[in-house]
Amino acid sequence: MKKIMSQAILTEIKQRLEQSNNILITSHIRPDGDAVGSVIAVGLALQELGKKVQMVLNDGVPASFRFLEGADQVTKYPKQEFDMVFVVDCGDLNRVGNVVDYIKTIDVNIDHHPTNPKFGELNLVQSDAVSTTEILIEHFPELGFPFTPGVVDALMTGLVTDTQGFKTSNVHAGALRRAADMIEKGADLPDLTYRVLTRKSFEAVSYWAAGLSLIEREGPFVWASLTYQDRKKANYNGRDDADLVNFLSRIEGANVALVFIEQTDNEVKISWRAKNGYDVSKIAQVFGGGGHVAAAGATVEGNLPEVRDKVLKITKETILDNKN
Repeated sequence: MKKIMSQAILTEIKQRLEQSNNILITSHIRPDGDAVGSVIAVGLALQELGKKVQMVLNDGVPASFRFLEGADQVTKYPKQEFDMVFVVDCGDLNRVGNVVDYIKTIDVNIDHHPTNPKFGELNLVQSDAVSTTEILIEHFPELGFPFTPGVVDALMTGLVTDTQGFKTSNVHAGALRRAADMIEKGADLPDLTYRVLTRKSFEAVSYWAAGLSLIEREGPFVWASLTYQDRKKANYNGRDDADLVNFLSRIEGANVALVFIEQTDNEVKISWRAKNGYDVSKIAQVFGGGGHVAAAGATVEGNLPEVRDKVLKITKETILDNKN
């Protein structure tokens, strides 16, 4: 984003904040570390400035992020009136979930997804950022937002999770400098990395086992499927893949990894990961989803076998056509 444009947006955000006292902050369904971290960082910072804040996530805070200060304040729907809305780390307004039914106007949209259609009245969208929290770290000083210990941990959580511990191909020097800034402000990188990336519950590993038992491969493509029954049998409470797709992406020679997660009898969530310059965000868009070049997702209606066959066909054709 051009510096002059971002400065104008930041000035307008500050002006609106001066006129607002009750602020709603939300993000996408099935929130990851960047979504949770962004919501909590903005929420805690605004509370320090004396604002009344509602932090809302349609699906609540996943267990792995509940150690963060402010996580206990997050609700699944607004409980009071509000006069300003922030939507953070959400590539499409449809992914906000039922929370959108309470919202008339999106005042501020802060995001790093290249597929973001800029649905806010004020849009701070920087697709070169590795996470939405990186954008927040950059602009908090200009907004006058404080870096309290809780804010710092939330911001660092977004950086660590969206880059898989600073291992993704989009990590740049600026992102590392901002991470260093958070460490200087008190973030404990080893502890945060363990909590949000390395640590896995017994239930999550049991869930992985079901997917890995049926792993498949064809050329540069590797995929696994997780059924609703797998989730129940493992007693896994999440609706995601417990980070299995990132594990599959480490397989040697696998340029594109997919995980199919059955949500109900007629809905399947798909996660893509890519390496070596392959773009899966455009494939996700075909199925009504979105994301980044190397990491994308979508939710598709249909039973698991038919969705898997259709998605694999389009994925293979798209990747192989672009290769030729």
